[in-house]
Amino acid sequence: MSSSTLARPGDATGRAPRRTRRPAWLSPRVLRTEVLAGLVVALALIPEAISFSIIAGVDPRVGLFSAFTMAVTIAVVGGRPAMISAATGAVALVVAPLVREHGYDHLVAAVLLGGAVQVVLGVLGVARLMRFVPRSVMTGFVNALAILIFVAQVPYFVGVPWAVYPTAAVAILIMVLLPRVTTAVPAPLVAIVVLTAATALASLALPDVGDQGALPESLPSLFWPDVPATWDTLRIIAPYALGIAMVGLLESLMTAKLVDEITDTPSRKGREAWGQGVANLVTGAFGGMGGCAMIGQTMINVRSGARTRLSTFLAGALLLVLVVGLGDVVATIPMAVLAAVMVMVSVATFDWRSVRPSTLRRMPRSETAVMVVTVAVVVATHNLAIGVLVGVVVAALLFARRVAHLVTVTRALEDDGRTARYRVEGALFFASSNDLVSQFSYGDDPADVVVDLSGSHVWDASTVAALDAVEAKYASRGKRLRIEGLNEASADMHGRLAGHLSAH
Repeated sequence: MSSSTLARPGDATGRAPRRTRRPAWLSPRVLRTEVLAGLVVALALIPEAISFSIIAGVDPRVGLFSAFTMAVTIAVVGGRPAMISAATGAVALVVAPLVREHGYDHLVAAVLLGGAVQVVLGVLGVARLMRFVPRSVMTGFVNALAILIFVAQVPYFVGVPWAVYPTAAVAILIMVLLPRVTTAVPAPLVAIVVLTAATALASLALPDVGDQGALPESLPSLFWPDVPATWDTLRIIAPYALGIAMVGLLESLMTAKLVDEITDTPSRKGREAWGQGVANLVTGAFGGMGGCAMIGQTMINVRSGARTRLSTFLAGALLLVLVVGLGDVVATIPMAVLAAVMVMVSVATFDWRSVRPSTLRRMPRSETAVMVVTVAVVVATHNLAIGVLVGVVVAALLFARRVAHLVTVTRALEDDGRTARYRVEGALFFASSNDLVSQFSYGDDPADVVVDLSGSHVWDASTVAALDAVEAKYASRGKRLRIEGLNEASADMHGRLAGHLSAH
């Protein structure tokens, strides 16, 4: 038989059979983990969503429905498996003035526009900017978030019945000790179920979820904001829409990066960026308040062992089932238990290694300063996005200052004494080249001067302007300056700009 008539194993055409990849969550063990993690997150979302609704100035039902639509949508379109998105405090802070001054309909219009902006930014590749966020800012972001999560629980322990404290203590003990015995069931879920049942049987009058606000009794429905389609409306909502888009993207991408590190798995940040926009568009279409990734609930999910999108989907779906179908039962969950869960999340989230004396001694002072500034700004403003932006700016300034001091200029006379040679080494940019003009001996140098840049790189126009100034100073004394050793990129920039940057 000729080799040309041989067919590969497969179908009649000779093609190999196509293998279908089995979803990881079809494994019974993985499925159980994902379902239980989603249930714990759903329970933890309820008081958070209600609290954020109050901050934004809308009905608690708005926040709960937003948590449902965000979580379910991002589970399908998002780029980071196991990450939870819902109504968040950061977005609530952004939109609160809009609700107060213009009302609920303008809020929904801003959420829809903000979602559209996020989709555009995601398509344009804004996620690539994450590589410019230094590790010190990331550490500050995580530590500040842990502090905010902890501080947010304090009101649940102030001015409350004495039984709140032992209830919370027992919840913490369960979450600390149970994982040493078994991890088959998430410890937070056990604490919630056991202590809710115990307080009900003991008839303890403790603050519960029902005290936080009314739970919805029906499914969400489509909603279109009643606002005039005019430029005046756009002028009102545009700044808030941009705030929703930027704060949401920054917090979501930072959270995705953190989960990448914790789970040692990559994620598609570009897809996550436009996926957040799609989720906000869907949320706005149902009259929601918008949102983004929630690092606290994401940490609960990840620490519970979840690694797929199923847990995210179930967190949203089970949230809706709980508040609509089992609202009377959910309303009896003691807030002390949920607060204890979040306290444990804050402890697990904080990077304790970053504040150890041994680490601080080894760490450059500039990086420690960036971390402290990031934490301080986030805690002071309660806005993670502002803290991260300030941290990045401070890190950039300190980096520029440090690199500027790495430029060295050495002078030597050639054997005939007729030429002075200067060797410049280091990165030349606006911070390092500002002092370049003062590094030359204009009066003492002979008629010929050579500047050797083979050990440096010209990065910007400021450096070319500084070299022009040096050449002009020598020329005013009747001396000639030659520049040698430029690499290809530096020579191209110098050739294009030299002689064209003078103000005269």
